[in-house]
Amino acid sequence: MNVVTDPKPPETDAVTSTSAEQDAAATGVLTIDLDAIVANWRTLESRVLPAECAAVVKANAYGCGTEPVVRALAAAGCKTFFVATLGEARAARAAARSATIYVLDGCFPNSGAHFAEIDCKPVIGDLNELAEWDMFCRRSGWTGGAAVHIDTGMNRLGLSLADAEGLVPRINAGNHGITLVMSHLACAETPQHPLNGRQVASFREIASQYANVPASLANSSGCFLEPQFQFDLVRTGAALYGVNPTPEAANPMRPVVELKVRIIQVRDVARGDSVGYGATWTARRPTRLAIAAAGYADGYFRAAGGADGVRSAEVIVAGRRCPIAGRISMDLMAIDITDLPDKAVRRGHMATLIGDGVTVDELAHHFGTIGYEVLTSFGRRFTRVYKSGETTS
Repeated sequence: MNVVTDPKPPETDAVTSTSAEQDAAATGVLTIDLDAIVANWRTLESRVLPAECAAVVKANAYGCGTEPVVRALAAAGCKTFFVATLGEARAARAAARSATIYVLDGCFPNSGAHFAEIDCKPVIGDLNELAEWDMFCRRSGWTGGAAVHIDTGMNRLGLSLADAEGLVPRINAGNHGITLVMSHLACAETPQHPLNGRQVASFREIASQYANVPASLANSSGCFLEPQFQFDLVRTGAALYGVNPTPEAANPMRPVVELKVRIIQVRDVARGDSVGYGATWTARRPTRLAIAAAGYADGYFRAAGGADGVRSAEVIVAGRRCPIAGRISMDLMAIDITDLPDKAVRRGHMATLIGDGVTVDELAHHFGTIGYEVLTSFGRRFTRVYKSGETTS
């Protein structure tokens, strides 16, 4: 497997390097395995066939880099991508010239020309928004189409069921400009939740009236529900990047990211001394600490720190799990390496925050959040490296 560098990392000012771990200037190295992302997409695709498996690449492809991720997935055969904003759509279009791209946040007033400029489609969730889009299309002659989002229980975006039914005569009349009808599951990661059944029933009823318009309901977790949830297209997101779409079972996805940070000092602490802000952690024995160059400014949440009587997150140092000692600072963390052999750790070595058995989901548990937030919180100071079996230019 080759290490490849994306020449223009999108939506981030982090540097990239083909030898980042050996680069003395790199305080942290975030490695993204593009082959793993492609493998995850193929795993999901195989589950939902004959439905199309689209990829959600919003939020800079969940922190993994829009352009390299889209290029890899498009090369693997992914034809449809979902983003949140027009800016994200531009990055996706630069990487996939012929793909279908949907913008989930829809179109703002007077923004239609920007969609036409890069040939992407808004996801319409309001009748006023639809009227504005229709006016733009009539005046400009643009025929690129749009999706319609129907709310079936999320109560976030989307037309009401009554408004969606009101569009059925337009669909029956033909030349309606609607290329997809979609809704979004609120509780797909909890298969037994009763809202799943209510949502799929409501969506099936309205989608059946949108003759010959492809329908989409399932997200990543929805791919692991019954086939009735899959319709014509599924929108896979976090699972592509290694987050477990089936929290009640083993993770079927391959890990995608590895995060290593530089150890910048090794120091001894006497028994009874405290460590970090607030003096929340006290050494119960003579302790050796490794101070690593990562903190909450880099997306490593303060909640993962250690305190007396509280279990912290763990970091891999010299091949072994070691607990965090004290609070996470903005730029630094202290790691208890007392149980490692003498001279096993030196200034300049790397500690693994994600990888070697520490998963995104494990870290999310310590952060008190979900894997989505972990991935999208990675700071800009990390050097980013892309691994792929095929070299890209």
